[in-house]
Amino acid sequence: MYYQSTRNSDLKISSAEAIVSGISRDGGLFVPDSVPKMELSEIVSLGDFGYPERAAAVFKKYLTDFTDDEIKTCVSRAYSSGSFDTENVMELSELRPGLNILELWHGPTCAFKDMALQILPHLLTASVKKTGTDKKVCILVATSGDTGKAALEGFKDAEGTEILVFYPENGVSKMQKLQMTTQDGSNVGVCAIKGNFDDAQTGVKRIFTDPEVAKTLSDHGIMFSSANSINWGRLAPQIVYYLSTYAQLVKDGKIKAGDKINVVVPTGNFGNILAAYYAKLMGTPIAKLICASNSNNVLTDFIRTGVYDRNRKFYTTISPSMDILISSNLERLLYHLSGGDSEYIGTIFSELSSTGRFAVNDRIKSALSELFYADFCDDAETKSAIAATKRDYGYTTDTHTGVAVGVYNKYLSATGDTAPTVIASTASPYKFPAAVLEALGAGTGYADEFEMADKLCELSGMPIPKALSELKGKKPRFIGSVEKSEMLDAVYSLLKIK
Repeated sequence: MYYQSTRNSDLKISSAEAIVSGISRDGGLFVPDSVPKMELSEIVSLGDFGYPERAAAVFKKYLTDFTDDEIKTCVSRAYSSGSFDTENVMELSELRPGLNILELWHGPTCAFKDMALQILPHLLTASVKKTGTDKKVCILVATSGDTGKAALEGFKDAEGTEILVFYPENGVSKMQKLQMTTQDGSNVGVCAIKGNFDDAQTGVKRIFTDPEVAKTLSDHGIMFSSANSINWGRLAPQIVYYLSTYAQLVKDGKIKAGDKINVVVPTGNFGNILAAYYAKLMGTPIAKLICASNSNNVLTDFIRTGVYDRNRKFYTTISPSMDILISSNLERLLYHLSGGDSEYIGTIFSELSSTGRFAVNDRIKSALSELFYADFCDDAETKSAIAATKRDYGYTTDTHTGVAVGVYNKYLSATGDTAPTVIASTASPYKFPAAVLEALGAGTGYADEFEMADKLCELSGMPIPKALSELKGKKPRFIGSVEKSEMLDAVYSLLKIK
């Protein structure tokens, strides 16, 4: 299998080259030249194995330039090393028959990003060796909260790498900020910017694709790669858990082989729901992909109208990892829906860059409405969904999962579709204790995030994750912030380039 750029279909590179590069030089994203298929029986048979074996089976379909031993080593180090607090790596919690929460936050940073970022360093290290690259790799990351910490944890002290994370100084929760600014590791850097996530993401992409910057780094024996979901090595591991979930539902007798399920995903950058789309293309019986947004509902409007318009008010919400108006991974979806028309993709995303909006053609618009349902919840609706889920099912969600539950309820009311449904839960409620406690009617006035965690433990009955409780008393290593225009200076400072 080869990988193409969404803006140059003639480009053909291996998966190792795609993972090392992170993003194409033309600004496009790498996609497989064809999506591999799995027979239903093959998908169902995954239920007979543990998560590492399930992941390996899927990776063999996409990473065809890797040997079986290389894949086995990567998945073993990521998913069998004790980094996750459950042997199953992910867990399914049944709210009621036919409605399950897919808990993707049992990793070391208590967010779904761990599912990919625990394996990406191993995939990248193997890819560097396979491509014969002799340069140090600088991982550059923009984060709206969870990717940053998960990437830092995954890459800390990884041989031959440096990692720098940019985050919006007022756009993450206090717990997320504490997780990042106290990060251990000799090769890590964390930098707040005066702006929002879109500013951070745009700045990172600009640095990535600047040929003068690339030359400067090359002269110093360094090259860029990415840990954001623009990197195929980040996206491929996310496909695994949708295939794995379907197999588990069959194994547990919750559905029969061949039954179609709906999947609800809270999303901002579109990577997680795109992974579900790939799983559907591979053969997973998924009926509707339900895209849940917060008040930054650019994706809701796009899926409904075919017009993507980021020229709108930006909201800072209680679900900060979704406070995004530029959904990078949407480019991959539109490339596939356009039939691999890289010229068309280049045109509309150039239009987005220059005007802040674009409209897709009728064929793509029709495909969007067939594949997806989209809606959003504002903060009040999110809190209401959190409270109702606790009241009705005794289950406590974080704010992002609360958005997904709220949107699913809207979908149910609008369609009456009672098909078995899986709601992706993307973070532990302990990462956003202030908002969750407020939703549960537990008031305010707590001394700090840790007193909030104690109260949340009392109300939810869920143990406080060790990774978060251990933050108490830790002193931040990384303080201060920079202007958006100073991001490159911060990169050069980390790399000791004058």
